[in-house]
Amino acid sequence: MSGKAKARRAAMFFRGCSEDASGSASGSTLLSEDENPDANGVTRSWKIILSTMFTLTFLLVGLLSHQWLKETEVPQKSRQLYAIIAEYGSRLYKLQARLRMPKEQLELLKKESQTLENNFRKILLLIEQIDVLKALLRDTKDGTDNNHSWNAHGVPVEDPDHTEEMSNLVNYVLKKLREDQVQMADYALKSAGASIIEAGTSESYKNNKAKLYWHGIGFLNHEMPPDIILQPDVYPGKCWAFPGSQGHTLIKLATKIIPTAVTMEHISEKVSPSGNISSAPKEFSVYGVTKKCEGEEIFLGQFIYNKTGTTVQTFELQHAVSEYLLCVKLNIFSNWGHPKYTCLYRFRVHGTPGKHI
Repeated sequence: MSGKAKARRAAMFFRGCSEDASGSASGSTLLSEDENPDANGVTRSWKIILSTMFTLTFLLVGLLSHQWLKETEVPQKSRQLYAIIAEYGSRLYKLQARLRMPKEQLELLKKESQTLENNFRKILLLIEQIDVLKALLRDTKDGTDNNHSWNAHGVPVEDPDHTEEMSNLVNYVLKKLREDQVQMADYALKSAGASIIEAGTSESYKNNKAKLYWHGIGFLNHEMPPDIILQPDVYPGKCWAFPGSQGHTLIKLATKIIPTAVTMEHISEKVSPSGNISSAPKEFSVYGVTKKCEGEEIFLGQFIYNKTGTTVQTFELQHAVSEYLLCVKLNIFSNWGHPKYTCLYRFRVHGTPGKHI
């Protein structure tokens, strides 16, 4: 073989080797390109599985946590916290009410001051009349002969005109002195131990003006509680109001008594800010309740509060009872014309206590 032939064969051999190498390289490149989609698919599948497992784990932990919260006392503690917040809110309102002195209250105070001044003048007048009465009694005692006429038998006879005048004067003075005083024990007095049973009492009237404000935002309604009628402080606005003209309240007395009378008290038109007392109760009835305020109701009487009469009016019970009662129910049937609510200022219960008192 010549040298040219050998050279030609060597060139062909190297050319074939290079083609094989390039073919194998391209084949490996194609294989790697074919394998990439499978690898990406596997990766996505693992991601889906892991995310699913994570979500299920999160839901399981949340369910267990919810069950644990149910078994703990967290809800009870929350309710206690809400109750404490409400209590402090009520105290805050009372504090603000004490510190606040609106114009209306100032006007009321002025009217009350004028009323007290008028009452003081009346008291001075009564003192003068009492002095006159004392002088008349002294004259009667010292000069009996001058105040009597004589009959045919020489027996002194009283002058009827003079006696009637003295009697009228005495009755007038006593009436004025006792007009606003009830000389009987009040067994419905809160400070003595009486209380209101809310389960047997009407709902209070909701007044939008009576709200607790914080930075100008009203968030808590406030109204006078029913037990305000068991307290002796009576002045305009300090009353328990219930909606409409009909309502009721159940009172647990300070001790068991045989009830004999009740007293209803309201403000007069002279001190009323509106100039009238149309919200005053008119027709009402009283019942005694047996067996710890849950038994039979015993009718004691039905009465009418006269708004043109004295502010304090006492009513003798129409039906006498022989057993001692601890609870009394007050039913209001009508008022004196107010369309929205009825106001009760004070209600008293009188009677005979047990022998152990």
